Amino acid sequence: MTNPFFSGLLAASCLAVALPAAAQQTSPIMAAQAQPRLVSKQFKFTEGPAVDKAGNVFFTDQPNNQIWKYGTDGKLSVFLDKAGRSNGLYFDQKGRLLACADEQNQLWSIGPDGKATVVLDNVQGHRLNGPNDLWVNPKTEGIYFTDPYYQREYWQRQTPDPAIGGQKVYFLGKGRKEPVAVDDKLEQPNGIIGTPDGRQLYVADIKANKTYRYQIGADGQLSGRQLFVEQGSDGMTIDNQGNVYLTGKGVTVYNPAGQQIAHIDIPAEWTANVCFGGKDRKTLFITASEALYTLPMLVKGVQ
Repeated sequence: MTNPFFSGLLAASCLAVALPAAAQQTSPIMAAQAQPRLVSKQFKFTEGPAVDKAGNVFFTDQPNNQIWKYGTDGKLSVFLDKAGRSNGLYFDQKGRLLACADEQNQLWSIGPDGKATVVLDNVQGHRLNGPNDLWVNPKTEGIYFTDPYYQREYWQRQTPDPAIGGQKVYFLGKGRKEPVAVDDKLEQPNGIIGTPDGRQLYVADIKANKTYRYQIGADGQLSGRQLFVEQGSDGMTIDNQGNVYLTGKGVTVYNPAGQQIAHIDIPAEWTANVCFGGKDRKTLFITASEALYTLPMLVKGVQ
């Protein structure tokens, strides 16, 4: 969930999908004549969509402290109340829902029954800034997460200042209790996503308005940081062609070479996050301000 400063910069945009003519021939990603469809506008601020193995999509309404489920049957339901002010979500290989639980600056693991277990709540004894988004490497099961600092009105702290200097990207190896910082040079890391082969990681520095690509080493460390595009992002996802989807003012899609191939306008002040869902993973789910949208696609998600 981004800082209100960023969302305040944007005005609501019209409902349209713009795709350059050349891209229509070389990279068709959206179904013909497709437009985003409003599922519901009953929320306060939607974030963190994640898909389970069956194709159901879970997402957060952070101000209302809930995690919702949008089933493959088209039904909306509350999955978890008192959800730790969860933000970014991601399913691990065992079907547990990992959550950036911002209320106490923790990482949670939530079972199918809604029971939450704290996975992480500090780094070397210091409180995290506020885990924001995460990705699980499918090859190693290690967790990468961003830890920017956004002051929250619901925090119950003696001091509002961050306990950790800097805003970092961390890696928590499988079975490990202590994360390691794998990039401490970003201004404000936010969205994060990796490739299905577990070899590359994308991280958005939303304050610097840049997205970077890294190589993932066997030990989980990152190397070869490369500027991917001159655009930051809140949440992000990737499809089976390697295209990367960035959010903020609608959804902007870049191919693996960093060339823009599509922009999806969303009628909302801020588009926070995206993921692919549905039984065939060919529906793009878009969390945008108080709403949830879907968009049929020709490409598939890989998460």
